[in-house]
Formats: sequence, structure tokens, C-alpha cells
Amino acid sequence: MSQVHENPPTSLHHGDTLHGRALTSTAITATLHCLTGCAIGEVLGMVIGTALGWHNAATIVLSIALAFVFGYSLTILPVLRAGLALKAALGVALAADTVSILVMEIVDNTVIVAVPGAMDAGLTSWLFWAALAGSLVIAFVLTVPVNRMLIARGRGHAVVHAYH
Repeated sequence: MSQVHENPPTSLHHGDTLHGRALTSTAITATLHCLTGCAIGEVLGMVIGTALGWHNAATIVLSIALAFVFGYSLTILPVLRAGLALKAALGVALAADTVSILVMEIVDNTVIVAVPGAMDAGLTSWLFWAALAGSLVIAFVLTVPVNRMLIARGRGHAVVHAYH
């Protein structure tokens, strides 16, 4: 009798396959990796923009830019250590992380802007920090299925696995 999988097996490299819970687990790990870079950039950008009294739009642009910088950096550095040239490592990071970071940034910035008064609350306000933390949690939850779909298709974070 043939075995039916929740999802078709996915090839990562060297004949490894993922499906079902293993695929979901890999997607969660990939999303945590993305969340780390995004959170560093997002928090740093929000803190800098808020501390300097910048307009909300400028603060968000800075946060997004830093999220991409830190997100890509967390992929590029290990890939460089694996022996890839900088140009090739950058290509791997772009392929692995762009969609994940983009989704995460759209979600977390939409959430923090939607919380009344959060962007104007200031660095000493619990509202600012709660909205920022909550926005990152929601972004994580909504980005896991995106990463799962990408990995199932051999894209996104699956590209990085060849260098681990």
C-alpha cells in the first residue's frame, strides 16, 4: 500500500526530504532565524527614531532598512564561513530571506502602527514596548506558514541548508 503524506516530500540537499511535522519544524526554525534579525533591526530602528523624535514614517523606514541589514547579515556570515565568496553569499541571503523578512516587516509595522498611540508613546512607555513585542509575535506567527510553503518548494531558507 502506498503511503500518503500530509504534504509531498521536499528535497533540501543530499537526498534529505521534509514533510509534515519535520517541514513545520524547519519552517519554525527558519522563522525564528528571520525573527532574530528582524527584531534586532526593528527594535534598533524604533529606538533610534523615537529617541531622535523622528516622524513615524522615517522611524518605520529606518526600522525596515535595519531589519533587512541584520536579517541578511545573520545568513551571510555563516555562509561566508562555509567558504562562499561575498557575492555568492549575498545571493544566498537574498534568496533565503527576502520573502520572509518582507512578510515579517509588513506585518509587524502594520500592527505597531495600528495600535493607537504606540508610535508616539515614547521609549519609557509600556505601550511602546508592548506594541513592539506584540507586533513581532504576530509577525512570527503569520510568517511561519509562508516559510513552510517556501521550504516545501525548495526556496527560502531551504537554499541555506546546502551550506550548513
